[in-house]
Amino acid sequence: MSLGPVMLDIASTHLSDEDKARLCHPLTGGVILFTRNYESCEQLTALTAEIHALRSPPLLIAVDHEGGRVQRFHKDFTLLPAMRELGQMWDRHPHQAHHLAQQTGYVLAAELSTCGVDLSFTPVLDVDHGQSSVIGDRAFHRKPQAIAELAHSLMLGLKSGGMAAVGKHFPGHGYIQADTHFEIAVDDRVYGDIQMDDLIPFRQMIDFGLTGIMAAHVIYPKMDRHPAGFSSFWLKHILRNELGFDGCIFSDDLSMQGTADYGSITERAEAALQAGCDMVLVCNDCQAADQLLATLRWEIPAVSLARLAHMRGRRHAQSMLKLHEEANFMRAVREINEIGASNRELSF
Repeated sequence: MSLGPVMLDIASTHLSDEDKARLCHPLTGGVILFTRNYESCEQLTALTAEIHALRSPPLLIAVDHEGGRVQRFHKDFTLLPAMRELGQMWDRHPHQAHHLAQQTGYVLAAELSTCGVDLSFTPVLDVDHGQSSVIGDRAFHRKPQAIAELAHSLMLGLKSGGMAAVGKHFPGHGYIQADTHFEIAVDDRVYGDIQMDDLIPFRQMIDFGLTGIMAAHVIYPKMDRHPAGFSSFWLKHILRNELGFDGCIFSDDLSMQGTADYGSITERAEAALQAGCDMVLVCNDCQAADQLLATLRWEIPAVSLARLAHMRGRRHAQSMLKLHEEANFMRAVREINEIGASNRELSF
């Protein structure tokens, strides 16, 4: 059985019979984990092993684990800085900021991959325009060049820790105030303004070899009436053709209120897949997940299967205990722990 185009969540720290039935459905291709799915490294490792054992090829296991306020696992994991802290360091010491961004990516990926997680949806490539309620300190910087440089370093660190990078939220979520988890978001800028600002980090990261991209639920009406994740203009014309991206495109969560006006969960998934997404996410709504699995008619193209295969992680260490015996890893952890202290000293 090949992977399907749908990524779902699970209810708890172990698989229920209902979870197993959904994950074994031919349309399912991945699982996204949340804080509720975590108790300890040992429990997480057992859970990911159980998920991977369900299917061949194994389902992809993902998580939103960026650092700062978006870090799903805390106990026994390194507390990672918000990306803005790396951007603040870039203003003072660019070389040091590049090094610490790479160390952050390495620690992030090494810890997750050691516990059996394939990928994290990171880095955030959105420009910090100073007005987005949901992006905020998740963004590296206001300057696109700073974002591209720091994200590239983070991506190199992710790779050394066993993970591919997924840039988000294409083509840029940082300009609007609305939070698409709860409301429809509209960015009224013309294409030229977006191209000369928000698209720069995506363009450069694609040139650096970015493997995955997550599309925004933002509507850019000057270009298309559909949100970017449902828009063939953004995903096919701009992302694939103009920017030359040949990696994996993920939708953002189709259960968000920012997509509520676009029909049933099945109609949303069909729209995203037809627009160019390789995999769609449905989170925190088991009824929607069941409806989608029962009604979606979609045969995943071979090219999408190949792209998804490139998202599979490489286990960095046999266990967290072994990982903590690695000198390079522990040095990286110490350096990351110093980031917050350094920024706090400079804020006084």
